[in-house]
Amino acid sequence: MEFRPCIDLRHGKVVQIVGGSIDESNGEESAVVNHTSERPPADFAEMYLKDGLRGGHVISLGPGNEEAALEALRAHPGGLQIGGGVTTGNAKSFLDAGASHVIVTSFIFHGGHLNHERLQALVKKVGKSRLVLDLSCRRKNGIYHVVTDRWQNFTELAVDSTVLENLAEHCAEFLVHGVDVEGLRCGIDEELVEILGRSCPIPVTYAGGARDLNDFERVKALGRGRVHLTIGSALDIFGGSTPYQDVVAWHRQQSTN
Repeated sequence: MEFRPCIDLRHGKVVQIVGGSIDESNGEESAVVNHTSERPPADFAEMYLKDGLRGGHVISLGPGNEEAALEALRAHPGGLQIGGGVTTGNAKSFLDAGASHVIVTSFIFHGGHLNHERLQALVKKVGKSRLVLDLSCRRKNGIYHVVTDRWQNFTELAVDSTVLENLAEHCAEFLVHGVDVEGLRCGIDEELVEILGRSCPIPVTYAGGARDLNDFERVKALGRGRVHLTIGSALDIFGGSTPYQDVVAWHRQQSTN
C-alpha cells in the first residue's frame, strides 16, 4: 500500500474542494472550497519528487487549468498522472509533457452508458499501460455508480467485481473517489474500500474522507494491502491538521515492512 499525493486544480490554483459540491445549475460553476493555496503547482510536484512519491494525480477541475497542469508535470516528469478533460485528442500531449498516465472518466461515457468505442480508441492511442480509468462513484439505491462530468451525473455503471474485472482488461490502474465523503474529512467510505480490496485485479487508488494516519491503517486492513490512498484536505499543506511529513514517513515505513 502506498500514499498517493494529489494536486487538484481550479481556475489555475491548487485547491481542495468538497467533491460533491460542484454546482453549475445557474450557468456559473460554484463549489465548497476547503483550501486555496498560494503556492504554484510546481512547488507541490517538486516536493513530491524530493520525497520520493510517485503515482499521484493532477486533476483539472474545469477549464483554465492546462498551463498549471503542465507546470506540475514538468516539475515531476514521469511521476504524476493527469486527469480532467482528457480525450483522444489531447491524451498523448499530456504524456509527451511528462505525465506517467492519463486518467479518463467522462470521455468514455455517453448518455450515462460506457462507450466501448471511445475506450478502445483511447487504448489504441496511449496504450493500456498508460491509461487509468477513473471510476469515482456515489451511492444510489444502495449501489455505487460511476459519476461523470465533475461527479454530477450518474451513469448506469456499477462499481462491482464484474465491472472491475472487465475494465481491468483495458487499463493499468483505477482511480476511485468516494464522492459522498470527498473533502469532508469525515472518515473513509469503508464499504467502498472493502469492495476495491476484494475485487480489483489491478492497482487502485482510493480517495475520499481520509483524516489521519488511522485512516491509512483502516484502508490497509479493509483493502487487504492492495488499495493505495490519497489524502488531501486533511493535510497541513492544504490547510488541514495532519502533518504531511508524518504521512510521508508512514509511506516510507511500508516499503521496509
